[in-house]
Amino acid sequence: MADADDAPANMKAPDAATGRPAALTSRITGSLARRMIAIAALWISVLLIGGGLALDRVLTGAITRNFDTSLEYVLIAMIRSSEIGPDGEVRLVEPLGDQRFLEPYSGLYWQISGGGQEPYRSRSLWERSLKAPAPHVDDDIHIYDSNQFPDEELRVLERNVILPGSKVSWRYQIAQSREALDTQVGAVRATLIPSLALLGLGLLILAALQTFYGLWPLRHIRRAIAAMRGGENRRVDAPLPLEVQPMVDELNALLAHNEKQAEEARLHAGNLAHALKTPLTVLVNSATGQANPLAETVRREAATMQRQVEHHLARARAVGRRGAAQARATVWDSVESVSRAVGLLYPNVRLDAEGDRRLIARLERQDLDDLIGNLLENAAKYGGGSVFVTVQRSDPMAEIIVEDDGPGISPADRTRVIDRGVRLDSGKPGTGLGLAIVRDVAEIYGGSIVLEESEDLGGLLVRLRLPAG
Repeated sequence: MADADDAPANMKAPDAATGRPAALTSRITGSLARRMIAIAALWISVLLIGGGLALDRVLTGAITRNFDTSLEYVLIAMIRSSEIGPDGEVRLVEPLGDQRFLEPYSGLYWQISGGGQEPYRSRSLWERSLKAPAPHVDDDIHIYDSNQFPDEELRVLERNVILPGSKVSWRYQIAQSREALDTQVGAVRATLIPSLALLGLGLLILAALQTFYGLWPLRHIRRAIAAMRGGENRRVDAPLPLEVQPMVDELNALLAHNEKQAEEARLHAGNLAHALKTPLTVLVNSATGQANPLAETVRREAATMQRQVEHHLARARAVGRRGAAQARATVWDSVESVSRAVGLLYPNVRLDAEGDRRLIARLERQDLDDLIGNLLENAAKYGGGSVFVTVQRSDPMAEIIVEDDGPGISPADRTRVIDRGVRLDSGKPGTGLGLAIVRDVAEIYGGSIVLEESEDLGGLLVRLRLPAG
C-alpha cells in the first residue's frame, strides 16, 4: 500500500483564536498598550485625587475664612459700640445694621454675657441663648461650630473683653447658620468634582491616543513580518522611528545570518548526497549482473540507501528553498505535468483531475512536483487502476486530494504505516519512504498530510495541505 511517515511528536496545533502555535500563544504576558494605559490611568488618578483634595481644601478654606471675616467685622462692631450702663450692665450704643438681628430665628445672632447677669442678646434669638462649649476666657477671637440648636448648625465667633469702667470680663458671641457656608462649599465641590472627572477622562483619552500612536510602528513591524512569512518581502524595510530601527536592523541581520546558515547546510547536505549517489549506483550496477545471495543483498540495501539519500536531499533542498518566501507555484500546472509523467510509467492506470485551475501554493515548483509525484506514483502503483486528483482551496490552505480504487488501508494500519520505512505491501518495489518525503517537505513549508478512506473510489484518500498563495 502507500508509504508514510510519522509526524513529529513535538508539533503543536495552531491556536484557533490567534493563528499562532500554542507554544507561542502560552508565552504571551499581556498587552503593552493596556499596561501603558493602566499605568497612566493609575498615575492620573493619584494626581487628580491628591490635587482635587488639596484644591478642595484651599477653596473651602478660602470660603470659610471669608465667611468668618464677615462675622468678625460684626463682632468688632459690637465691641466698639458697647458701653457700661449706670447699673453696671453692658449695652450697645448703636444698634447693629443687619436687619436679620431683629427677625426671630433669622439665622444671624449675637449675645453678650458675663458678671452673673442675664445675657444681653439679639431679638433674633427670641427665647434661646448662645452657650459656650466650656467655661473659659478668650483673649483672642475663638471660632468653632456648634450644634446647640437641634435644627440649625451654627458657626460661632466669641471673645472675652473687659470694657472701660468695668472689671467684668464680658463674653461677646456672634453666630450665624452654616447653611449659607455649606451651600457655597457644596457649589464649589459640585463644580470641582465633575471638572476633575472630565479632566481625568480627557487625560486618559490622551494617554490612550499617545499609546496607540506611539506603538503604531510596532504594528508596521508586525505587518512587515507577516508579509515576510507570506512571501511578499524578504526584509523589514519600512521607515521606522529611531527607537525601533535598531531592533529592526538586528532582526534583518538575524534573518540574513539564518538564510546564510541554511544555504550552507543545504549545500553541504546536497554535496554529501550527490557524493553518495555515484558509489551507490556503481554498487547496484555491479550487483545487477550477479545471481547470488550477496548480490541480491547489495542490490536491495543499495536501493534503500539511494532512497534515503533522495529523502534527505529533498528535505535539504526544501529547507534551503523555504528561505525564498516569495516562492509560488500553480497547483494545476504541477498536477498536469506530473500526471503525464506518471501516465507514461503506468500506461494502464487512468488518471483524472478536477478543481481550481488557478490555485496557488506557497512553495517551489520543483518541490510541489516532487510531492504530487510521490502521491500519484503511490496511487498508481498500489491502486486498482484508477486515480482521481482534486485541487481545491480550504482557507488558508491549498488542498490536493489524491484517491485510488485500491484495497485501501485499515484505520489501525493508517497509524502504523506513518512510521518511516513501514510497508504494508512488500511484494512491490519500494522502501517505505515515499510518503515520508511528502510529509517532511510539506511540514517544512507549513503544510500537512492526512490518510483517509475514499468514499467514491473505495481505496486510499491522501489529503495534502499546503499554504495557499
